[in-house]
Amino acid sequence: MSIPLSIPLWLPAAAAFVGMLLPGVASRALAVLGALATFAWSIWAIADFDRAARGLQDLTDQMWIRQLGIHYKLGVDGLNLFLIALAAFIFLMCVIWAAMKSEADLPRPGLFFFFFGLAESGVLGALMAQDLALFVLFFDLMLLPFLFLTGIWGPESTRIAAITKLFIYTLVGSLLMLAAAIATGVLVSQQSGHDLSFAFSDLAAFPLPKGSQEWIFLCFAAAFWVKMPAFPVHGWMPDGYRNMPMPVLAVFSAVLSKVAAYGFLRIVTPLFPDASAHFQDLMLVLALGSILYGSAMAFTTTDTRLILGYSSIAQLGFITLGVFALNGDGAQGAIIQAVNHGLVVAPAFVIVAYLADRAGGSEDIRDMGGIAFRAPVLAGLFLIVSLATLAMPGSSNFAGEFLILLGVFHSKLVIAAIAFTGVGMAAVYALRLFIRAMHNRVGTEVASRDLNLREGLVLVPLVAVILFFALYPQLALHKGEPAITRSVQAASEISGSQPPQQAAAPTAAPTP
Repeated sequence: MSIPLSIPLWLPAAAAFVGMLLPGVASRALAVLGALATFAWSIWAIADFDRAARGLQDLTDQMWIRQLGIHYKLGVDGLNLFLIALAAFIFLMCVIWAAMKSEADLPRPGLFFFFFGLAESGVLGALMAQDLALFVLFFDLMLLPFLFLTGIWGPESTRIAAITKLFIYTLVGSLLMLAAAIATGVLVSQQSGHDLSFAFSDLAAFPLPKGSQEWIFLCFAAAFWVKMPAFPVHGWMPDGYRNMPMPVLAVFSAVLSKVAAYGFLRIVTPLFPDASAHFQDLMLVLALGSILYGSAMAFTTTDTRLILGYSSIAQLGFITLGVFALNGDGAQGAIIQAVNHGLVVAPAFVIVAYLADRAGGSEDIRDMGGIAFRAPVLAGLFLIVSLATLAMPGSSNFAGEFLILLGVFHSKLVIAAIAFTGVGMAAVYALRLFIRAMHNRVGTEVASRDLNLREGLVLVPLVAVILFFALYPQLALHKGEPAITRSVQAASEISGSQPPQQAAAPTAAPTP
């Protein structure tokens, strides 16, 4: 028996709002309970998901603004199923992490958890939305709470400059997306002769001419590229990452960037297949630039936040590479890598915060080190996360990167060959971070102590899920494969990027 998607969608924001009005620890408890209930629903949704069913499951479709053709349409399919579960899980663990902080470390907790809950509902809305206008609304809504979370709880001296830069970058991207979304709905309505509608199913039924697709594609690509962030429009990232509170940053890096990558597969490749094929080489080159630039910056900086930030740019480059391989292998690799990177980068930020607590508050790797033998549990968990970051065979990231590179190999051999260097560079920055933070000499301010119970309550479940997906990536691959493959099918046929065995197979009818 299914429940309306609006319940798990709005539950985190509603619980946090009620908690904000209550005294004492109620705000923390309700925020945790709201996130926990949504996560429990996401696990049930995975268990109940029918891979063989075509189209959307647990569909909610109500006309919202009839004059503008905007539907309140939500749905779950293989394309967004595991990203929804990722968002619910990471938000839950980061809410628990923040809830254990003292009043001195987290003033005004009621307001903090309200913005946190609103952010979760915004992310879930963007992932569930099946209407282009609704997607744009949620896509902008999910960012708004992070401006407040950074502007209120970030470092006083630099937080305003950081959110100003973040706001300007994302505002430009959002305006481009809004213009492109309106143009898509209006042009499709004029072409079809039907009433204005922004539902994805209605837009997909009447593909636009190639010329219209191309300029709309560039607007969407620019908006998603900024939000990831990706090279060369990542200028807001260093200041933003330095100023976000750690639980906020863990969620931002692990979840929000994946919504932008998901947007390529949900909106761009199915609605604008001609443009996707036309700009395939451009997008692959930009993705390759993100891989090389992010990797190079990650092993030259000493700020642990920025090491993880630049490594995320590189990993998002791999994800974009998989999307614009424009075949089933690459697209599946992109989705599973989006999930795996979120599962890996979140505990990495948790570990960095724990190491900074042991290093007198410093987040510079030059002030850390020398505690591996005195903190074997923490070191062991950190090693698992590090090996997953560099996509060690047998780790959770390995399957995703393997499929991405396989898809690009079938599509663009030269790009694939250069992208292989990114795998080697990942080993450099991941092992450098682990060795400098855990081995070498003991830092002058370092306190050698192992993981305690409160710290383990946050970190151990995160690492456990990494191990689960390392052992059983087939869960995501099996359930998501039909929907993910259909999302790039039209663009794949136009570009000729599908592997020979896929090209020879009968073409499935598009989902209405």
